Amino acid sequence: MTQAAALLPEWRLVMPASQPILPLALRNVDYEIRGARLLENISLALETGPRTVVMGPNGAGKSLLLRICHGLLQPSRGSLQWANPIMEQVRHAQAMVFQRTVMLRRSTAANIAYALAAYRVPRSQRNAIIAEVLEQAGLAHLAYRSARVLSGGEQQRLALARAWAVKPQVLFLDEPTANLDPAATHAMEEMIGRIHGTGTKIVMTTHDLGQARRLADEVFFLHRGRLLEQAPARSFFAGPQCAEAAAFLEGKLLW
Repeated sequence: MTQAAALLPEWRLVMPASQPILPLALRNVDYEIRGARLLENISLALETGPRTVVMGPNGAGKSLLLRICHGLLQPSRGSLQWANPIMEQVRHAQAMVFQRTVMLRRSTAANIAYALAAYRVPRSQRNAIIAEVLEQAGLAHLAYRSARVLSGGEQQRLALARAWAVKPQVLFLDEPTANLDPAATHAMEEMIGRIHGTGTKIVMTTHDLGQARRLADEVFFLHRGRLLEQAPARSFFAGPQCAEAAAFLEGKLLW
């Protein structure tokens, strides 16, 4: 696989669609590997608007759920249905940023330029878009530095900027601030807030309860591959309905 091909899952298929793609409905979705059921009977809807945070202990199935929603994995059973029936438009209207990002061997600006060129953004518009997203990401002063020598936090902001550059309707974020220090986490959260403010739907996983409280509008709680609770963030944190979620919020170990 080439470096460019390795990059594609993070920002591929994110050009604006001619029609809205949300809501996304999952119905009775299972995911199995070699007979082990990792997701079981997941039914949910992702609507335009609220920032959705997927929570749960390690191994709950959070990352798998995002990958299935994004289309990187196919469910073993069940169905996914987007509001827009034209799958080419659906694929072009979403992006995903992973916990461990991949940077091309080129400058910070050129990483974004590559994405814009690959999805046929007119050349006359690219420099303005690159300048805008790098400024928003706090990376304008690093535009011509090799992306591979940036710090971990800077690379994550670049990955987020690269996805934002092509204006996805839906942005999936899988533990985007894991292993970052507080300052880098704060910078990422500010970016996520700005992206949400432009109308992009945010769906993210996090282990950080403080972050979930700061960012979530609604919470999906997973445990052992099952969706045990779905609630507005305020009511979830005030009083979860299932015992497993209550234990998780209290800091107890779940397995």
